[in-house]
Amino acid sequence: MRNFVRTIAPSLIALSFATAAHAQGTMDFSQAKTLMQSFQTFAVYAGAVICFGSLIFAGIRLMGGRFQDAIPGLFGALFGAGVLGWGAGWISSLTGQSVNQ
Repeated sequence: MRNFVRTIAPSLIALSFATAAHAQGTMDFSQAKTLMQSFQTFAVYAGAVICFGSLIFAGIRLMGGRFQDAIPGLFGALFGAGVLGWGAGWISSLTGQSVNQ
C-alpha cells in the first residue's frame, strides 16, 4: 500500500493543481481597450495640433524673412507628424486594433 501511495501521489498533486487552475475566473479587458482607444485619439489630436501650430509658427517667421527662426517651427511640425503617425500606430499595435483616423 505504501508503494502504491508513493507512486500515485505525484499524479494526484498535479491533478489537484490543474483543477485549481481551471477554477480561476476570467479577466475582462474591454475597458482597457476603451482606455487605449482614448489614448490613441489623444495622440491623433495632439499630433495634429502640434503639427498645425508649428507650421503656423514657421510660416509667420518665413513671411517675416527670418528664415533662421523658422527652423525650430519646421522641426516642431515634423515632431507633430511623428506623434500623429507613429504614436497612434504604436498605441493601436499594443491592443491589436486597427488605426481609424
